[in-house]
Amino acid sequence: MKLYDLIDGLAETTLENIEITDITSDSRKDFKKGAMFVCIAGNTFDGHSVAEKMLEKGASCVVVQRDLGLEKQIIVNDSREIYPALCAKWFSNPQDKLKLIGVTGTNGKTTITTVIKKLLTELGAKVGLIGTCQNEIGDKILHTERTTPEPYDLYELLAQMVGEKCEYAVMEVSSQALEQKRVGPLHFDIALFTNLTQDHLDVHGTMENYYRAKKLLFSMCDKALINIDDESGKRYLSEIDCEKHSFSTKEKADYNAFDIKLSASGVEYKFSGGGESFPVKFNMPGHFNVSNSLAVIGCLIELGYNAQEVIRLIDKTSGVRGRAEVIPTGRDFTVICDYAHTPDAIENILEAIKSCSQGRVVCLFGCGGNRDKNKRPLMARAAAEYADFLIVTSDNPRDENPDDIIQDILAGLDGKDINYITITDRIEAIHWAIKNAKKNDIIVLAGKGHEDYQILPGGVKIHLDEREIVAEALEELNQAKK
Repeated sequence: MKLYDLIDGLAETTLENIEITDITSDSRKDFKKGAMFVCIAGNTFDGHSVAEKMLEKGASCVVVQRDLGLEKQIIVNDSREIYPALCAKWFSNPQDKLKLIGVTGTNGKTTITTVIKKLLTELGAKVGLIGTCQNEIGDKILHTERTTPEPYDLYELLAQMVGEKCEYAVMEVSSQALEQKRVGPLHFDIALFTNLTQDHLDVHGTMENYYRAKKLLFSMCDKALINIDDESGKRYLSEIDCEKHSFSTKEKADYNAFDIKLSASGVEYKFSGGGESFPVKFNMPGHFNVSNSLAVIGCLIELGYNAQEVIRLIDKTSGVRGRAEVIPTGRDFTVICDYAHTPDAIENILEAIKSCSQGRVVCLFGCGGNRDKNKRPLMARAAAEYADFLIVTSDNPRDENPDDIIQDILAGLDGKDINYITITDRIEAIHWAIKNAKKNDIIVLAGKGHEDYQILPGGVKIHLDEREIVAEALEELNQAKK
């Protein structure tokens, strides 16, 4: 692509209209000679510091937001903001050829986006998915490193969806991606808000900053669908300017759930919206999944689909990997794997399980390293509220000592009347839980969910799939029995 075509409407330059072979902001990756390098100032690294080096390596030009005195520089006001716009142009603006659905909030994003994709597919559309667990293009599954990809990867993925004839792209939109301007010129047909609870304060600093980051999504959409059971949702509804609709399990809204019945296998309720009312069954447990399924139904109705047909399909929808997922044991106890890694999510899953349990609720959990430390004792308090026994272990300790993280967690159990054990090694902890399980126990493995790895100190990443570990522990029980 010619330079002038790439920067048209975004930047100005007196440089020659040279051929651009690629575009990047990452100096660590393989670099094509003749590529444009965009200098972005991050928290730990400033791309401006390697601008001259990138020119020496063969960059055709560098985009900067301050004058570096370089011959082949293009100065812009905000290089972080312009980078995704350049990526969009590089991939021929694929976002303009797709109907975009964005979901934001602390909890529920993966369940909602996954179920929306399943239903749209059943309704005859080809759909792409961008999310925490994996990216998908129709039936094709692609690995993902983060909830919302970096700009180049995001627009490349959207371009692949266009190439594969997708009609929709359903996307989890993280607060970090919004605040860091990674989504660029995306414009969503509809944006959904789930809830806002304490998380990512290591990034945003305060809950107000976190709130404002999420709010950015509603300046990038035609319609908003907001959960008004959440106080932040009520506030968004009063503040945003786009067309807006609400859903609730508690008070009058555009879409409501009432006569709610909860069980270990799922939820049932009456749906009302648009003057219609239908019974709903959804095969994922917990009151929070009433809200999640209600968001899905409301979204598809707003997209123009028939409510009765949507509800017929959602009744048949299976669960989501790592979200209240039952791991088969063939025993007289149950193991459930869930991604819950915030105080609110822990409370939601344990409350749902406790309400239908016949034996003990045993919760195994830890907290991630290099993340919001303030939520660690809050996680413990939430777990102690509904569990009968706790196994405190590691999650992804990253660069922190896992035993120090556990001590931070245990501070939340001061004054709590609950039995617990600490086992630092998560694999060992799961084996202990299986070995010591009692009849009718429900063991909740919280925090890892869909993840099949663990990040240890020193940047070491090991394979850790809790389904495999449970199977190994069960086999040990079988061998011991023999």
